Amino acid sequence: MINQLLNQLDIYTHANQSEIAAVMGGNTRLKGEGEKLQVYSPIDGSPVATINMASKAQVDQAIQRASEAFIKIRTIPAPKRGDFVRVLGNLFRERKLQLAELITLECGKILQESLGEVQEVIDICDFAVGLSRQLHGLTIVSERPNHRMMEQWHPLGPVVVISAFNFPMAVWAWNTMLAIVCGDTVIWKPSEKTPLCALACQRLIDESLNHFPEFPCALSQVVVGDYSVGEQLSRDSRIPLVSATGSVPMGIKVAKAVSARLGRSLLELGGNNAMIVSASAEIELALRAIVFSAVGTCGQRCTTLRRLIVHERIADDLAARLKVTYEGLPIGDPNNPATLVGPLIDRQAFNLMQSAITEAKQAGGRLICGGERVIFADKENGFYVRPAIIEIDSLADVAKQETFAPILYLIRYHVFSDAIAIHNAVPQGLSSAIFTTDLREAELFLSVTGSDCGLANVNIGTSGAEIGGAFGGEKETGGGRESGSDAWKNYMRRTTNTINFGNDIPLAQGITFG
Repeated sequence: MINQLLNQLDIYTHANQSEIAAVMGGNTRLKGEGEKLQVYSPIDGSPVATINMASKAQVDQAIQRASEAFIKIRTIPAPKRGDFVRVLGNLFRERKLQLAELITLECGKILQESLGEVQEVIDICDFAVGLSRQLHGLTIVSERPNHRMMEQWHPLGPVVVISAFNFPMAVWAWNTMLAIVCGDTVIWKPSEKTPLCALACQRLIDESLNHFPEFPCALSQVVVGDYSVGEQLSRDSRIPLVSATGSVPMGIKVAKAVSARLGRSLLELGGNNAMIVSASAEIELALRAIVFSAVGTCGQRCTTLRRLIVHERIADDLAARLKVTYEGLPIGDPNNPATLVGPLIDRQAFNLMQSAITEAKQAGGRLICGGERVIFADKENGFYVRPAIIEIDSLADVAKQETFAPILYLIRYHVFSDAIAIHNAVPQGLSSAIFTTDLREAELFLSVTGSDCGLANVNIGTSGAEIGGAFGGEKETGGGRESGSDAWKNYMRRTTNTINFGNDIPLAQGITFG
């Protein structure tokens, strides 16, 4: 099945149909000149592919190609660039099932979630097509007579996208579709754990380029490599913007490298997302949202619900209901339509989960359920776990950290002001939610004195953000914004113009030169 899927997706080098390309884009398909990378499937731990990673020289060549291609793509009208994205989106529609199967194979999420991720790619293509005719500036009143001021947005340059394993296609698309309609070229450095998904997406880019001979071949490129490739891309002054999704330590390294040359970085980093469940909440509604937000993708979303802040009056009842629901969750092969919880990505993720549970117990936490490994005879090297619920004090250090696994910390509160204080008392600031039927509580949560996160929801969970809104968070989450709203401005440069249509030169501040 694996070989058949890889052949269908056509991600081999031109020179050898058994070697997977490490540098790919347009008519460039090159075997990597760097060290070997072994790709494993989290479903059963089996090896899927071996790739020679890109060398330093190959990365440099990709940057040069992107820089040269930018000179051409920036002059093509934005609506024409939108046409390209429309064609690309239709290819994703046609190959939706194949691409979803590859996501499940390589990152382990259940097939329905993988189908949903490909749909996100399709949706952001649709969004970007409309955006290509709406890259609006402003007309500004001038203080000088017979003058007009205006604001323009121009293409920025080559953009680097560094993505994480958990959304191996969607995060790339949030950045790339906007960057293309804005007139930029893109270099994609995917996670070492999911390079095949990136190469499959690039194959569809290449196929779309066949319909647009006036477009440069290096409009989009993939370079497969480890952290050193990310560092090289981040340091290069030919790259005006680096968009990086991943851990906080990774984001700090990227930010330092980019800021050292006064470039721009767009960061989407850690999330330690919380939901407040007030005494007035509709419990059945909250229960469904809690479970989906906490166990979806086996707890490996940046928007996963990790802290549940519950009013003490309803905490026992909600904990009991959650325990029953958790113990009935179908865990297993993500290709099985009945499965709701697939595997963790690898052994390291499992070990981090076990360490967090141990630390929580040492801090006085009470394990309500879950946490243990589930071993299947035909998947002994896959790391399946039962999602865990731990009741703990809000001051415990472990509850202030993001563990990329399905651990839900249950924290009780007495008064609403305490709930807000507990909610905001972590370094991360990505997604947040409240379940309440009290209008005052809902509005306070959304106000300046409420949630300090980039995403704040009422009576809906922390995960499942729509592409129409700007996605991102504050504090250690990095402050970046991707996807909808005006996130497109990240990928362009702004100029302010002043036009004199009179016969005099009135100088600013009334200054007169004789």
